[in-house]
Amino acid sequence: MQHRRRIVALAVAGVVAGACANHAALAGTPEAQKWVDSEFQPSTLTKQQQMDEMKWFIDTAAKLKSQGVKEVHVVSETIDTHMYESKTLAKAFTEITGIQVKHDIIQEGDVVEKLQTSMQSGQSIYDGWISDSDLIGTHYRYGVIVPLSDYMAGEGKQYTNPGLDLKDFIGTSFTTAPDKKLYQLPDQQFANLYWFRADWFARKDLQDKFKAKYGYDLGVPVNWSAYEDIADFFTNDVKTVDGEKVYGHMDYGKKDPSLGWRFTDAWLSMAGEADKGIPNGIPVDEWGIRVTPDGCHPVGASVSRGGGTNSPAAVFATTKYVDWLKKYAPPEASGMTFSEAGPVPAQGKIAQQIFWYTAFTASMLKPGNVTNADGTPKWRMAPSPHGPYWKDGMQNGYQDVGSWTFFKSTPANQRAAAWLYAQFVTSKSVSLKKSIVGLTFIRDSDIHSDYFTKNADKYGGLIEFYRSPARVAWTPTGNNVPDYPKMAQLWWKNVATAAAGEKTPQAAMDSLAKEMDQVLGRLQRAGMKVCAPELNAESDPSKWLSDQHAPWKKLANEKPKGETVKYDQLLAAWKAGKVR
Repeated sequence: MQHRRRIVALAVAGVVAGACANHAALAGTPEAQKWVDSEFQPSTLTKQQQMDEMKWFIDTAAKLKSQGVKEVHVVSETIDTHMYESKTLAKAFTEITGIQVKHDIIQEGDVVEKLQTSMQSGQSIYDGWISDSDLIGTHYRYGVIVPLSDYMAGEGKQYTNPGLDLKDFIGTSFTTAPDKKLYQLPDQQFANLYWFRADWFARKDLQDKFKAKYGYDLGVPVNWSAYEDIADFFTNDVKTVDGEKVYGHMDYGKKDPSLGWRFTDAWLSMAGEADKGIPNGIPVDEWGIRVTPDGCHPVGASVSRGGGTNSPAAVFATTKYVDWLKKYAPPEASGMTFSEAGPVPAQGKIAQQIFWYTAFTASMLKPGNVTNADGTPKWRMAPSPHGPYWKDGMQNGYQDVGSWTFFKSTPANQRAAAWLYAQFVTSKSVSLKKSIVGLTFIRDSDIHSDYFTKNADKYGGLIEFYRSPARVAWTPTGNNVPDYPKMAQLWWKNVATAAAGEKTPQAAMDSLAKEMDQVLGRLQRAGMKVCAPELNAESDPSKWLSDQHAPWKKLANEKPKGETVKYDQLLAAWKAGKVR
């Protein structure tokens, strides 16, 4: 009798265990189906392919939960794409996998500050970070960030999505260090381009008036001379449109960390300050930092050490920034930050902006902004014009690549959970919808999807730009910068003195270059293990100035004749596979 009871008990236990196993396998599936049928549409995957991918996330999350993982804590800056992740995709991940996500949204400057604190303390504040690929030179030198190439092949292999498809990501060249390892996974990308009111530029009366004054056609400016002429024309000749005061330029100038991004985001390079070379000038980059011929050791930023931060081209770029802000932008612009100035063109009083981030595209398309009755924009975007020192083969502009980054100090299970969430919000199952919401593309398959082919006209040239070779000529900060957090903060404090009129542009850039050299010197003495700075001795700047390479000699004429091009010709060039 007892033997029979034991058999029955074992049988019942087996049934219960099987039921629990089946329940575990099914947990999350109805939730996944709900999200796939609704929020995750459209997608470049079929619904069945999406469900197959969701099953992988469910199964992998189950492994982590069995090891005690209940929650993951990550952080990113404040842009539409990350707001969507924090409010919508984090909720989806939690419902589907059972792992709670706390996705903090803070200002970009705060992200960098907290990341720097984590680097210095040796303990990561978050399980995962979306931080700019601008820190790539920092990450591979300090050795505190997990090289994802190693992680995916080793410790993280069991947590790496078979459908990740790294080759589909358009920004991995920017997150790969000189050691050829991938350190960060792109989550969102946006470029700084030229923005203009296509409807105003198309007006025959304004075209005739402009040509009569300047001798060439009103169109998309190819060089800074034309941009300046157009800025002056709308501010001082046109003055009003439909009874409203208009301005030929928009920018920002408040003493704030975002003023530094205004410059480190390739402004000097757009003027022509750096050497030729993509993604960044070699050996002198857009920050003006020179490195050794092997591309490893920074040797200085000042012209006296072979750098370009206070070179004639850099001073020219700073001078134009200050002059245009004062002469052609709304008076309140000088007191604005990046985030405050961003929405202003959509309000209808700005004719053009030379340094405009495509991250603002989504908000500009909202009802009430400068759009037509059918929702299409009255504005267009195009390549930013370049300064007189610029030459073919140089970096064309800046592209922000916010990327998933993980510290070695993070506990292994928490890092794996953060990596799982990172793959979820960049997966093919959700990336097309995320691209529609934020317009910050990371996957080639999304850019070339049927959805964006059918709706390209809604986005003012953004789709054409990202389908063209131009997208790789707009690049983030590169490997020459050995400590981005320490060096980036020097820019806004020094540029602000020029913007406020406290110093001349030359004096401001001299001060910046000197402070950058001081930081490089401290890093050299600290004994950085990989590609540490090796400062050149100071010498007569004339030894370095040249018309063959950076730092470039001062040009006799810094304002050549203005040159413009018709927008349709630009689109045709992009479609033909040309950068410009």
